[in-house]
Amino acid sequence: MKRILTGSGALAVSALLLTACGGLGTTTASSPTAGSTSIPELAPDQPVSIVFESYNYGLAGAWTDTFDTLIAEFEREHPNITVTAQKPQGNSPNPATDTVSSIQSQMVAGAAPDVAQLGFSDLDFTIHQLGAKSLDDLVGKDEVQRNFDGASHPYAATARTLADWDGTTYGVPFVFSTPVFYYNASLFEQAGLDPAKPPTTWDEVASAASAIASKTEKGGVYLDCLTKSAKDWCFQSLVRSNGGRVISQDRSTLEFDAAPAVEAVTMARRLVDSGATPKLNQKQGYEAFARGDMGMILETSAIQGKFIEGAQGKWDLRATTMPSFGSNPLVPTNSGASLFTFASDPAKQRASWELIKFLTSEDSYTAISKGIGYLPLRTGLVDDPDGLEQWAESSPLIGPNLTQLATMEPWVSMPGNDYLQIRDGMMDAVESAVYQGADPAGTLTAAQQQATTLLPAS
Repeated sequence: MKRILTGSGALAVSALLLTACGGLGTTTASSPTAGSTSIPELAPDQPVSIVFESYNYGLAGAWTDTFDTLIAEFEREHPNITVTAQKPQGNSPNPATDTVSSIQSQMVAGAAPDVAQLGFSDLDFTIHQLGAKSLDDLVGKDEVQRNFDGASHPYAATARTLADWDGTTYGVPFVFSTPVFYYNASLFEQAGLDPAKPPTTWDEVASAASAIASKTEKGGVYLDCLTKSAKDWCFQSLVRSNGGRVISQDRSTLEFDAAPAVEAVTMARRLVDSGATPKLNQKQGYEAFARGDMGMILETSAIQGKFIEGAQGKWDLRATTMPSFGSNPLVPTNSGASLFTFASDPAKQRASWELIKFLTSEDSYTAISKGIGYLPLRTGLVDDPDGLEQWAESSPLIGPNLTQLATMEPWVSMPGNDYLQIRDGMMDAVESAVYQGADPAGTLTAAQQQATTLLPAS
């Protein structure tokens, strides 16, 4: 296998993969291409070379190692297909934020990757501007659905349409997490708290965090939902769990200055003002928890491996579902990404589909979950003795993710060509209100007024 690491390479980037995540899985209508196949099968001796671009290759350790192993296995099973794996072009500290611009620049040069891993929050733009191919058109809807069904373990129902648009499947959901509430049971005990009874509401979190901060001189809690670099997948979950939305269901009107969003931001601001949440950026926040210097963190399971490594033999790592706003029901949203193909050559399209099938197979999900900690979208694997049963039994941290998958809603992508400016403007306002002392209501309203001018015309 050949791997290309552009920019600063993998070694300097530490696990900002967690924010690569989010999207809009909206539709399940029938596709007119059911049963059709427009690209031929490859002959056994027909050589094909494809490029696979994934932000996992911008990250050292478990991410790169796991995917190196998977790609090597794919090439052994498909000796006629050569895969060049590469990270997105760019030098952002979070390689996932470079995915769209990377593909755009390569398209201008006439050399777009054949398969790419793109976040759910980029779905609208990925389909309508980058030109991701309809998998239903390439291989037929029946074949696409057979892949979702799997040999023994189908995709979770809430996951399989996350990369659909108007009833057509453009991508295969690949990796994601829901917001998991990790906590340091050792710090709970030092603070006089019962680690068997973690907080279930944000009011309880505030109380526990204050106790941890005052009695252990460690950080109380960190919510990795409140900075621009975190994107908005987790923030959407906070707002939805408080009864609101950041954008209307028809994606035509922004709503992130309404009371549910303002209340969620105000809750987080109080944690900072009280000293329960230290003023840290995203990387500092999750690294502090991994060191044992933070009592609690709301985080994606993509960083779970770092927490396990940090806690091993030093402190007691546990996890539970995300806290609620009083009696309001939890509405977890998903982080993560799907696999798309941009190939135009029929042979490369077929090879791309073979790679997508392989990377979303039962064996691959077993390797990905064990190696990285991502939620296996073929959830039946956790009850399979030949799959992830033993791992799941020895890894109770997976429990909250599986529980929340049942009530999960998609991370909704912002509409139009200016979707990144809309999202980033919203999260700039959130970060300013939580960490920089800005008024939550006024700051969110000003940001929404500006973002509304960027919405596409009706």
